[in-house]
Amino acid sequence: MINAVSNYEKTKLSMANVFLQYDQDTMIAKFSLKHDPSWLYLSFVKRIYRINRKSGNVQWSEDDFKTVCEADYNEAMTIYDVLCYSKDECHLAHKFVNVGSLSTVQTGNLSSNNGFFQNTADSFNGKIPELHNACLTLSGKELKKGDVAFELELFPFLPVIIRFWEADDEFPANLQILVDRNILDYMHYETLMFALTHLFHRLKEEIHNDKG
Repeated sequence: MINAVSNYEKTKLSMANVFLQYDQDTMIAKFSLKHDPSWLYLSFVKRIYRINRKSGNVQWSEDDFKTVCEADYNEAMTIYDVLCYSKDECHLAHKFVNVGSLSTVQTGNLSSNNGFFQNTADSFNGKIPELHNACLTLSGKELKKGDVAFELELFPFLPVIIRFWEADDEFPANLQILVDRNILDYMHYETLMFALTHLFHRLKEEIHNDKG
């Protein structure tokens, strides 16, 4: 029986081939990547990934690659986009803006009233200690304003701020995401949804681990 390859896998394989067309020395210099003859290494939401320099395959590990896991679609596509398509002179503005404000200059919807954000906020509701601990586990820098507020690393060179307010009698749970004003110099607007989906997945993983 032949296993069908999903469209996601086809797209991922296509992007691996695109990755191979770009100059890897430029990527290494731009983002100060650790590397050896076979792999490029990159931290993404406090997990180490490696990209095969001959196949473009993306893997991650939490034990120095004694155990290896295949990167999923959101992980791989974000990494490919940043390494291949980020602007040559990309740099941080060091000014955070609400991610919803980016929808005013791009087609698509990352606004705060998007069901994607509300569903994530609802999943965090009633879990303030666990969410707080998850952010600490991901080496977050605690901030004020919010029941839980942290600056986290998408990548070592690209921070993001998460602010969460628990639901009360008048308002539903609220999740606010702030990004550097220049984030679209690092990735396409559409890719930001992949990156945030992965960030929320990592937080939910740590919340689950915290509950044992």
